[in-house]
This record gives sequence, C-alpha cells and structure tokens, in this order.
Amino acid sequence: MARQKQRSQLTAISDINMTPLIDLTFLLLIIFMITMPLLEYGVNVNPPEMNADPLPDDNSKIINLDADGNVVFNKTSFQLDELRNRLEKELKINPKLLIMIRADGTRPYKEVMNVMKSVKEAGIQEVSLVTQAEENN
Repeated sequence: MARQKQRSQLTAISDINMTPLIDLTFLLLIIFMITMPLLEYGVNVNPPEMNADPLPDDNSKIINLDADGNVVFNKTSFQLDELRNRLEKELKINPKLLIMIRADGTRPYKEVMNVMKSVKEAGIQEVSLVTQAEENN
C-alpha cells in the first residue's frame, strides 16, 4: 500500500500549474501597454531657430499656398497637375532652380505636403519651406 501512495504523489508533481505563467504574461502585457506611449512622447526635440540667412534671388522661385487653399506661382493660380507641368518647363529653362514654398499657417499639413510632392514629381531637388521670423516680446 505504501507504493500506491507514492505513485499518486508523483503524478501530482508532474502537472504544471499554468496560472502563475498566465498571470506573468498579462502583467508583462500591461507593462508594455503603459510604457510604449511614454516612449513615443519622451523624445527630446530641439527645433531650429526661425531666423535664417537671406533668401537667394538668382535661382529661386516662390510657390504660395494661401488661406483659401489656392496654389499661386508667378502670380498665377494653378491646380497641382498644372503646377507640375509649369515647373517642368521652368526646370528646362533653369536646371539649378530652387523652389520655396510659402504656405499660410491655417492650411493643413497634408496640403503643404501635396505641393511638395508636385515639386518633387517635376524633378526639382531643391525645395525649402519659408517661415516668418518670430517677434521678440
């Protein structure tokens, strides 16, 4: 009879209790869910100053994006496809063309990026964003 009692104790030891492993998995999942958003917002960024060198006048052209969303180049309003075609012609005349994009502060970022995309599709490699200098209070 003593042997049967020892066998039953051995079978109980061979079973693994999964509850602590599941608890540990959920605990790690919760820790990662809490810390990942903090890592995204914890990046230290120092934006450049708004004051820059004077703009070059010889090879540069300005594209304006006004408050109404109109794209204006050389005092003419264009759609993005028309702008790309016009810039391709300008690039043939002046291969060292520098484009500066001056957008109204109320326009969405997506619209500014669409203008930049049209400039890049025209084959122009030099693109700059024009900002206004901050006023000292």
